[in-house]
Amino acid sequence: MLYPKNFEQKVGFDEIRTLLHSYCLSNMGRERVDAMQYASHPALIRQLHNQVAEFRLIMSEETELPEQDFFDLRETIKHISIEGTHMEEKDMWDLYRSLCTLHSWIQIIRTNDEEQHIKFPALEQVAEGVFTFYAVTKRIEQILDKYGHIKDEASADLFSIRRELQRTESGISHTLHSILRSAQAQGLVDKDVSPTIRDGRLVIPVAPAMKRRLRGIVHDESATGKTVYIEPADVVEANNRIRELKADERREIIRILRDFAAMLRPNVKELLRGFAFLADIEFIRAKAHFAIYIKAIKPVFENKQVLDWTTAIHPLLQLSLAKHNKKVVPLDIELNKQQRILIISGPNAGGKSVCLKTVGLLQYMLQCGMLIPLHERSHAGIFGSIFIDIGDEQSIEDDLSTYSSHLTNMKIMMKHCNERSLILIDEFGGGTEPQIGGAIA
Repeated sequence: MLYPKNFEQKVGFDEIRTLLHSYCLSNMGRERVDAMQYASHPALIRQLHNQVAEFRLIMSEETELPEQDFFDLRETIKHISIEGTHMEEKDMWDLYRSLCTLHSWIQIIRTNDEEQHIKFPALEQVAEGVFTFYAVTKRIEQILDKYGHIKDEASADLFSIRRELQRTESGISHTLHSILRSAQAQGLVDKDVSPTIRDGRLVIPVAPAMKRRLRGIVHDESATGKTVYIEPADVVEANNRIRELKADERREIIRILRDFAAMLRPNVKELLRGFAFLADIEFIRAKAHFAIYIKAIKPVFENKQVLDWTTAIHPLLQLSLAKHNKKVVPLDIELNKQQRILIISGPNAGGKSVCLKTVGLLQYMLQCGMLIPLHERSHAGIFGSIFIDIGDEQSIEDDLSTYSSHLTNMKIMMKHCNERSLILIDEFGGGTEPQIGGAIA
């Protein structure tokens, strides 16, 4: 249990989520960041920490990582599960790059060490049941060129259509230039004019006064009315043929895309599993990059209620002060079964609230599966619930003063806390007359 409902806002974890978003490359990773939850099961927390630690190890060992091609194609893949549908060539190109990224990560993760043991067991578990779709990527390579466009050789019919299209366009261009030179010699067209395209047809720009002297079809005129675009009669039939060929080309491309979709259709479930893996990897990648950014580590982890931290640092405060070339004062703190209560007193701006927020934020990050910035000799424990009472909670709506709000929070904490709870209270007994507040505390 976490208390209050805006716990993440209270300790600053909403800002941590925003920072993690900035390390994600697609909506898949950002969705994983948004879905990240506080965990209290020791095995799960260890597994999450190991994933990030192993990813950091990969980052330190590998010179080139597949860290750029993460595309969210889940809806496209679901769409092609319907008979007769297809994906566009851009989606196919994104699929190819995504599958190459998936294949590269699987190769890295499933690498064994010198004793032939699994080198990255936590990440191997993430990759469980993931296929690499070698046949799919090979088929895409046969269809698309290195720029992601349909190859002429994608099918024999497409090759034939495009060759005829090329010959016809070349013939029209030759004829048009011949007509244009003749028109320029007669003074019908300006010397600097060249053929252009209107409504998919090659035309010649002509002044309106000269349009009746050039035999052909007027297709359009400029916005100013100073130019009309004429398709010479000698190229009308050839332009018609180009339109037919382009329609044939499009039909053949759609046939190729539908055949490819039919190849994918039996593997939709496995493809979605592959993209779920990419989402997991992107999320772990974001946590690993953020851990490096804030100099975080995986502490010694114990399945008991303990805080034994050395040089713990509030990451948001650290990042804020770093902009002004200042350093945060690190925190040393120890709480255990024998020493389970810590009361901090001191002047205003002495760091009391920062201490509470540091403990709340780092413990929450830790149990969300993130590495935290403290010394490697630190020991971290696990708490079943965290309660925090910090800041002014006055509410006009509920007719609560700061003092009443504190009492309400105390009541909820007393009702729901147990021996596995971490309770953080700022200005205990504040908001009322000092002696009464002291007695309550």
